[in-house]
Parts: sequence; structure tokens; C-alpha cells
Amino acid sequence: MVNLSDFFLSKNRKSDAGRKRSKTLVPPSPIPISTGLQRKSSLFKMTQDVEMKEVPAPSIPSNSASSTSPSTLHNLKEIASLLETAAYSREVRRIVRAVRLTMVLRRKLKVSVLSAFLNFALSPGSEVHSRLSSYLPKDDEHDMDVDTATSATQVSSKHALPELEIYSYLLVLIFLIDQKKYNEAKACASASIARIKNLNRRTIDVLASRLYFYYSLSYELTDDLAEIRGNLLNLHRIATLRHDELGQETLLNLLLRNYLHYNLYDQAEKLRSKAPRFEAHSNQQFCRYLFYLGKIRTIQLEYTDAKESLLQAARKAPIAALGFRIQCNKWAIIVRLLLGEIPERTVFMQKGMEKALRPYFELTNAVRIGDLELFRNIAEKFANIFNSDRTHNLIVRLRHNVIRTGLRNISISYSRISLVDVAKKLRLDSPNPVADAESIVAKAIRDGAIDATLDHTNGWMVSKETGDIYSTNEPQAAFDTRIAFCLNLHNDAVRALRFPPNSHKEKESAEKRRERQQQEQELAKHIAEEDDDEF
Repeated sequence: MVNLSDFFLSKNRKSDAGRKRSKTLVPPSPIPISTGLQRKSSLFKMTQDVEMKEVPAPSIPSNSASSTSPSTLHNLKEIASLLETAAYSREVRRIVRAVRLTMVLRRKLKVSVLSAFLNFALSPGSEVHSRLSSYLPKDDEHDMDVDTATSATQVSSKHALPELEIYSYLLVLIFLIDQKKYNEAKACASASIARIKNLNRRTIDVLASRLYFYYSLSYELTDDLAEIRGNLLNLHRIATLRHDELGQETLLNLLLRNYLHYNLYDQAEKLRSKAPRFEAHSNQQFCRYLFYLGKIRTIQLEYTDAKESLLQAARKAPIAALGFRIQCNKWAIIVRLLLGEIPERTVFMQKGMEKALRPYFELTNAVRIGDLELFRNIAEKFANIFNSDRTHNLIVRLRHNVIRTGLRNISISYSRISLVDVAKKLRLDSPNPVADAESIVAKAIRDGAIDATLDHTNGWMVSKETGDIYSTNEPQAAFDTRIAFCLNLHNDAVRALRFPPNSHKEKESAEKRRERQQQEQELAKHIAEEDDDEF
């Protein structure tokens, strides 16, 4: 009798042996190495083609074997390809990226690089190529940043895109301004503005806004801003008609700067009040607008609005814009002093601003003490700085605040003091100091700055004794103000919960309309059935 377990075990051994024999007798057919490499290369090529189609501006390594980083010309060519992709796909964000990358390469631009790029981007011998090449100096042949491999394979397009043409103008203009060749920069900027007027493409708006800025800067550096004011107004009108909001924003700031440069504050306010308002597209332009608005409000004695605009401009400004933030803080300090406030010490100790704000720190100290003589000495000591900052006229206004602060300290210290001593302590430098002191004290009493009375017979200033403030109605008024604020806040919160903002302006979609009509029909049917039952 055969054991079943032994039978199955011997059968499995035979099958395993046959399987081993089949493996040894029939080896797998080897794949040629060349065929595998061809398949791999074809697959890599297909993948590369797909990536080339998806990515508009690929990063191609430099042809120079010795250099580890791409050359400046190579980076400019990548930016040109990015501009071409943006022009065909009409994506403005790629134009913004191209301008940002150009600012990184700004310090590396040379004549040889610009000449090679103009040969690459524009048709050699064309009018634009000849004009831009004429602006470049000819005595910089030793600075060769162009490798021979890339220069030998340049391919110039027969019909250059308008975006590439305007970008070439921008590149040459930036280089001329950095090289302090202001006359050539003015000529280049004027030619670029004349070309932009004939182009109405949304992909050029970003490049045009940068050209507007450098156009105004080139004339400002030669102190000829008045010459382009009419042209800037014309450009602002064109940008408004084309609905170029970024151009309107930039040109409005340039016009405000133009007016404020010549102290034409009334014209600047008229332009600002009548210019179209829209949501800001550039944080830098919005910061500039707030700064110019704060300066206009300061001159117009609207110190509260000016303080808000200047502080907001300083907060929104980029950290790298140190000079702009310093100017905002200087004007904000003066405005706060004119409002009767004393800025905190931390304002003057901000990183990188200690030296620039030192004159304003000493000025603030003089106003806080109320010493008119110290205030006069500081104003004379830093007169050149105040004149360059255009805050000298505002500092003249501070004289009245210094006198009022000193008078308040005197009224607290003395219950009764003669007007002669008041004039001496205030250090009034007028021909009749007693009469001036009397008028100053009378005005301070009328304004409520001090709580005192004038004794004209004896020539005294009698201060009233400071009583218990809780015996007056001032705590009740302050408490009532806080209660009213809390109640208004509560009512606004309840109203916002009950009525969502702009709920009446929301358009009803087709699906919601269909659901609402269906619910209304079901409700009407249900009401009709109930009426039938009752009948």
C-alpha cells in the first residue's frame, strides 16, 4: 500500500527538478546594450520635449566649461524667452517675473553684454537696433563677458516682438542711469515713451510702468522735471483711456512728486482729488502714494490724517527701502510733535536709522522740555539737514508748541508768578517780552492748555489749585464715552450677524433659482391641499 504523503512528496520533488532543468536549459535571451540605450535615449528625448513645451523659460547651463554659473548674457536670453512666452500666452505675471530678474542682473550689465543682447533680440541694422546702439559708449571693449560659443550661435529674429523691443529700451535706460550718463538716458527715455504711445497691449503695461519711472528719474537727476509735466499728464490720460491701472498708479505718483518738487501743493491736491481711484496693484506705488498724501496733508494743517498716512507708508514699505522709511519717519515725527505728542524713544533707535534720526531726536527732546533757547540752537545747528529734508518750515511751526509746553511746566511749578519771570523762563527774544508773555499766557488760557488766570493789575499769572478730579464730572464723561463705544461695537456686531455684507448684491445662480422655485411650488401645492381638506 502506497503512502499518500510519500507519493505527493516524490511528485513535488520531480516537478521541482524539472523546473530547475528548464531554467538551466533555456536561458533568457539577452537584450543588446545598444537597443536599450536607444530606447532610453528616445524616452528621455520624449520626456525632454514634453518638459520643453510645459516650461516657458528653461534653465540652460552655460556653454563655457570653465564657468560654474551662467553668464549675464545667458540670463538675459532666458529672460527674453520668458518675455516671448508671456507675449504669446498673454500672462502678465511672467512679465513681472522678467522685470524682477532684470533688477537682480542690474549691477552686472556691461557694454559688451548689452551689444550682444541687442544683436540677439533685435534685427541688426533696424532702426531700433541702431538707435539703442548709438546710446551705448564705445570705449568699453575690454570688458568681455560674452563667451565665444554663445556669441557664435546667436540667432536674431526678423520681426522682434514689441515686448522685446520695450524691454531693450528699459535695459539700456537702466544701464545709462547707473553709469551717470544722464543726457543719453534722457534721449533714450524720450524715444521709449514715444514708442509706448503707439502700443496698446496689456503685456506691455508692466514694462511701461518701469519706463515711466526711469523717464521721470532721468529728468529729475538733471533738475528738468518741469519740462516733462505736460507729457506725464498726457501719458496719464492715455493710461486712463486704455484702462491701464498700473500705469495710472505710477504716473499719478510721478505727477505728485513733480508738483511737490516745486512746492506746488495746491495743484498736487487738485490732481489727487480728481484722479480715478481703484485698488492698488503695486505695494511700492501704494507706499509712495501714502507718503505724498501725508506730505500734502501736513502742509494743509490736517495733522491727524497726515500722521495716519505717514505711519502706514512706513509700515507697508519693504525692509530693504531704508531711505524711504527714514523719510517717512522724519515727517511722522514732526507731525506728531505738531499734534502735541512725544514719539517713543524706540522710534529713533530703529536699526539703521539712529544716525539719520539723531537731529530729530534732539529736536524732540527740546520740545519735550519746553526750552525755547535749546530749540533755537538745535534748529540752527541742523539747518542744512532740515532744509534738505524740506521740513524747515514745519519746524518753525513747532516754536509755538515749545512755548506752550514750557508755559504748562511753569503753571504746574508756581501758584503765582509775574509775567516778567515768565518771559525770562521762556527766554523770549522779542523787543517787548512782557507784552508777548501776556498774550501767550492769555491764548494758552483761552485754548485750555493751562488752568490759570491773569492779574493784569499786578502783572501776575495765578495758577488754579489742582483739586480732586473725582469731584468733577470728568470721570463720568470718560466712563460714558467708554460705555457708548462698547454699545456701538455690540450693535454693529449684531447687525453684521443678522445681515451679511453685500447679501442683496449677490447674484443668484441658476441652480439656486431652480431650487427656490421648486420649494415655492411645493409650498403652494401643500397650502392648496390643506385648503381643500378644510373645505
